[in-house]
This record gives sequence, structure tokens and C-alpha cells, in this order.
Amino acid sequence: MSAAFDRAMMQRCLELARTAIGRTAPNPMVGCVIVADEEIVGEGFHPKAGEPHAEVFALRQAGARSQGATLYVNLEPCNHHGRTPPCSEAVVEAGIRRVVVGMVDPNPKVAGSGIATLKQAGIEVSVGVEEADCQTLNEAFVHRILRHRPFGILKYAMTLDGKIAATSGHSSWVTGEASRHRVHQLRTMCDAIVIGGNTVRNDNPQLTTHGLSQHQPLRVVMSRTLNLPLKANLWNTESASTIVFTQLNADQAVQTNLIQQGVEVVNLEELTPDAVMMQLYDRGLNTVLWECGGILAAQAIAQGCVQKIWAFVAPKIIGGSDAPTPIGNLGLEKMTDAIQLVRVRWQTIESDLLIEGYLGGNG
Repeated sequence: MSAAFDRAMMQRCLELARTAIGRTAPNPMVGCVIVADEEIVGEGFHPKAGEPHAEVFALRQAGARSQGATLYVNLEPCNHHGRTPPCSEAVVEAGIRRVVVGMVDPNPKVAGSGIATLKQAGIEVSVGVEEADCQTLNEAFVHRILRHRPFGILKYAMTLDGKIAATSGHSSWVTGEASRHRVHQLRTMCDAIVIGGNTVRNDNPQLTTHGLSQHQPLRVVMSRTLNLPLKANLWNTESASTIVFTQLNADQAVQTNLIQQGVEVVNLEELTPDAVMMQLYDRGLNTVLWECGGILAAQAIAQGCVQKIWAFVAPKIIGGSDAPTPIGNLGLEKMTDAIQLVRVRWQTIESDLLIEGYLGGNG
């Protein structure tokens, strides 16, 4: 089969993998395609943790036509017994002749051993087809495995003069409707959204996907003193779960009220972005979206909790020396100290601009 055909089939694997976007944590997103005589005879994707892996679904669909076929998968087949049996053994038993792998699994439990098992069984293995796209799709999973923390994305919307709200605190809306729709799409990819108490008080957000997905990310509020309203959209936990992280000895009456409304309250010895990310890692999350104000955003960046930026810029000027900005004080005093974004992408969304990039040395 040609290199172009291999690339096309790997892109189909990525397309299948994205079907489960936002639902696989702590597992990666994986798609699989089985081809016999240049015809797709089996396809599958991993729907969520605890369910069979992509290869199992594809092999079931292909049935006897797996014999002598080529299997494409965007992530190395697993080689260990977890909640499901090893996929590498299932591939060997099915009589697959060739396997094309997008990227090696960074998980130490796999890390090349799946590929080795396939080769030992006499299967031809090609590795690294469309690898950059495969890495990008599962960048959060890779970060979680290597850094033992979820992957953090900081999203904000600002005016052309760098303000996220007017001096009064009014912020609805900085960007246009199309940009807000893109944010709802971004939320479908995430396992949790983090904000601070100011955002609850000022904006009373819902932090949902607004009907774009049945999956709703966990809504996370950080509040040291629990100076929070007793009624808020986030306390309606029928549509999405909410957890409030606070410090020890915070307002007990507010805690009781929140718990009665179905909100989980967690008391930490020290409330910091890193402590919250550790908690979210322990809960099996891959991707965390920070939609907070500037002070908390600066803390999250300083503590290495943000790897990627989504900055929406609206062609508006609001002015005001005291108007809030997206990122507070980082203690950087020279322009040469500025954190440089790398692998930057720009795109226009109607009249707004979206800038995506990774924090240099922090990705």
C-alpha cells in the first residue's frame, strides 16, 4: 500500500478517535481501521475508560477478513492487562499481517512493548505515520502520563487594548457569538473547567457545552473564604457536576448550603492551582480548562498548571487603567523575561481573532 494510502487511513483513525472526545479520560482517544484488499473491512474507537479498546471493535467488525489484513491505529496497541485484555495479543490472534501505528504509547506499561509483541509474532509494523497529528490529538494524555498532572488550557477573551472587562467589571460580551460557540466546542474537549470566586460573583456562569455535547465537564470553583452567593447557576448540579475547593476553616454555613444543593466541597490545607490540579489528576482527568480571572490565571501559569493558551481578541477598545486584564502579575520586569508562545496558530472567527499557542518550556 502506498504512503499516501497509509496517511489517509491514519487520518480516518484520528477521525474515529475524535468521536469520543472529552469522554475517555484518563485514557487516550484511539481509533482503528482494518483494511483488506484496499477496502475498509472494520472500524472502531475507544468510547470511554473501562470499555473495549478501538482495536477490539474493529476486529469484531472485520471478523474473518482480519486474516492477512492491515490494521491502522493512531496509538500503539496496549500490551498489558488492565480493565481490558492486551490488544497486541488480540491483533496477533486475528491473523493481521501488517500494523501501522501513529505513535508509540508514552505509558511505561506499554512504551514499545506492544510493537515488540507484534514484531515477535512476525507481523510487519510501521510506526510514525501522521505522528504529529497523533501527538496533538492526545497531547493531554501524553502530558498526564509524563508529568502526573492534567494538561491545562487557559482561555480568555480580551479587547484590542487587552481588557477582559470594563472598569465596572461588566464583561458580557467581549467577543462575538461565533467565538463564544468556539468556546463551547472547546469545553466539549475538556474534563473540567476551573474558575475563581470572582467569576462566580460577577458573571454567574453556567460553564456547560450549551447543548453541543451530552458530555459536560466538571465545574470547579476555587474560593479560599467561600464568599460565594447562595444561589448560582453552578449550584444547579442536575445538568453538570460542580466541586468547590476551599481552605480549611472556611465558612461552614456556606459549605452546608452548597452540599445541600448537591455541590461537592473539598477543604485543602493550602488552596493553590497546583494542589487543585493534583486533586483533578487523582480523579483521572486529562484536560483542564482555566476560564478564570487574571489573578488566578497568573498563579496557574506560575505553578506550571497551564500548557496552552486560547486567546480571543475582539476588535474593540474599552480603555480604563483599572480595567481587568487576562493575566495578573507574574513578577516579570523586563520584556526579555516574557513567556514566549511556541507553535502558534492564528485564525479569524468573523471579526474576532483566535490565537492558540503553547507556553515555551512549559508544554
